[in-house]
Amino acid sequence: MIERVWLIPALPLAAFLLNGLLGRRWLRHATGPIAATALGLSAAMAVAIFLEVLAARAPTVVTLYRWIGVGDFKVDVAALVDPLSSVMLLVVTIVSFLVHVYAIGYMEHDRGFYRFFTWLPLFVFAMLILVLADNYLLMFVGWEGVGLCSYLLIGFWFEKTAPALAAKKAFVMNRIGDWGFTIGMITTFLVFGTMNFIEVFEHVDIASQGVLILICLSFFLGAAGKSAQLPLHSWLPDAMEGPTPVSALIHAATMVTAGVYLVARSTPLFHAAGPALAIVGAVGALTAIFAATIALVQFDIKRVMAYSTVSQLGYMFLALGVGAPIAAIFHLATHAFFKALLFLGSGSVIHGAGGEQDLRQLGGLRRKMPVTYWTMLIAGGALAALPPLAGFWSKDEIVGAAFMNGYPLLWGVGILTGILTAFYITRALWLTFHGQPRDQHIFDHAHESPAVMTFPLVALAIGSVGVGVALGFPPEGGFIHRFLGPVLETHEQAPEYWQILLLAAVSVVAGLVGILSALSMYVRHRPDPSAVARAAGGYYRVLLNKYYVDDLYDRRFVDVARALAGASWAFDIHIIDGIANRVGWLAVGAGSVLRRAQTGVVGNYALSVMVGLFAVLVLYAGFAAGVIRR
Repeated sequence: MIERVWLIPALPLAAFLLNGLLGRRWLRHATGPIAATALGLSAAMAVAIFLEVLAARAPTVVTLYRWIGVGDFKVDVAALVDPLSSVMLLVVTIVSFLVHVYAIGYMEHDRGFYRFFTWLPLFVFAMLILVLADNYLLMFVGWEGVGLCSYLLIGFWFEKTAPALAAKKAFVMNRIGDWGFTIGMITTFLVFGTMNFIEVFEHVDIASQGVLILICLSFFLGAAGKSAQLPLHSWLPDAMEGPTPVSALIHAATMVTAGVYLVARSTPLFHAAGPALAIVGAVGALTAIFAATIALVQFDIKRVMAYSTVSQLGYMFLALGVGAPIAAIFHLATHAFFKALLFLGSGSVIHGAGGEQDLRQLGGLRRKMPVTYWTMLIAGGALAALPPLAGFWSKDEIVGAAFMNGYPLLWGVGILTGILTAFYITRALWLTFHGQPRDQHIFDHAHESPAVMTFPLVALAIGSVGVGVALGFPPEGGFIHRFLGPVLETHEQAPEYWQILLLAAVSVVAGLVGILSALSMYVRHRPDPSAVARAAGGYYRVLLNKYYVDDLYDRRFVDVARALAGASWAFDIHIIDGIANRVGWLAVGAGSVLRRAQTGVVGNYALSVMVGLFAVLVLYAGFAAGVIRR
């Protein structure tokens, strides 16, 4: 079965080609089931390959063909099938399949239905190429592919201004990160003479630490762009302008997980680079608490989830930075299920509430949307890291690893972020589903989503409950540790069980503090949220305006770039084009004067000849008489 691993990305690619060529005229709404079926078959194959890898454990390279062969530079289109890539295959295909099924109902009445189901499987295809690649260059192909597809899907409703701008912003900011990936990739080849993962990792000792730091920080710049880490984070919340299934796919199974995967795959390089990992951990921790504070005050339900994703990605990079890559991948897997559920649940609310997504206009929807409510409640509990839900097992390992590996400050940031996380998700769920309806018209017309949308919610809820305990029990020694251990080098200190229990208890208490604080504020109004906002004053405005990061970028970068573009335009128009145009005008003017001599009258031409001869004779006589000197 491993030899047929290329069928996993080939199936969504086939769906893309079929829907793209035939969708508009013949297939139309059949494009949705075609894409979902392709992803379902890919998911089934991913399960089969996972089971085969589970039995063999040894990495296998499946070469499709030689892509580039120029002198010593050789690159194959080849898949590296090992425990890490097999776990990623499972996460990407299963979650993507459920998103595709959900999207059939969500996008049913959209005029671009066939176009949506053309780009969506292409998105998954690009992510699968990224995951399966056995070298950095092929990974970069998938990396750029998900960037392109995110542009197409975020800007899917391109006739509206906001989605078009959001797509452009995502594309430009990811190009900044891609610049870093490119530098790291080229430097890797110059140092090691290859881009193949296995060959690079086997010879990591031939490079100096300074060069390794350059490579790793370049890769991390790429990862920060793709996974929305500071300071390249602001594109991800704006990406909410796209359809909700796109948001779920970007935030849970594709795109933003690519950066985490890149760093995890490059673990041998990062460990050898020394200080590079500390930078990764520090940026991850700062991003986690930064985004969580912004999520506290957002009123758009999708933006709350978007900033939550940025924060949770920060947790994953924190884990990578403190030497716990297995915990990072574990959280990536659990987060994929409960964050996809939160986004799809938010989409269900928006669908049932007639397009409304402002928390201030919702309320009381628990009675109207019971399936959406209970599944989102499970996902919210997982995000808040309540036992025995999935998020508890993975997030607890991250903050525990930070403490045990000697990073008490990062541990404290992780605990504080956990309190904030529990607070903002409780706030969002309460304002959506509980209390009195704040807009009676929306409430009266609200309804549960159809089965094609609620089935994925239930499936993801099951995953949000069971994935954590299935992969992570017993703590620090669960299945995922034994499975990924041979692939991911870890510097984790093995804790005693009393330490595990104590650290877990602190994490749970942190979550409960956040939940109870939110309930006290929004249920009992002690203190009243509006009074807190007034008391916070300037800081509340700072959070509401997202620390003015977008304003800073607009004034310091966008406006400068626009001014440079304007100056370049003026130089081109007035100097470059001006010179060319004036030369042309001069030729035209000279031609206009000279053409007057072309009268078509024979007498005029004879007169011209005689005048010319007379002038020649006068000049000749002048030279002969010495009147005109040479």
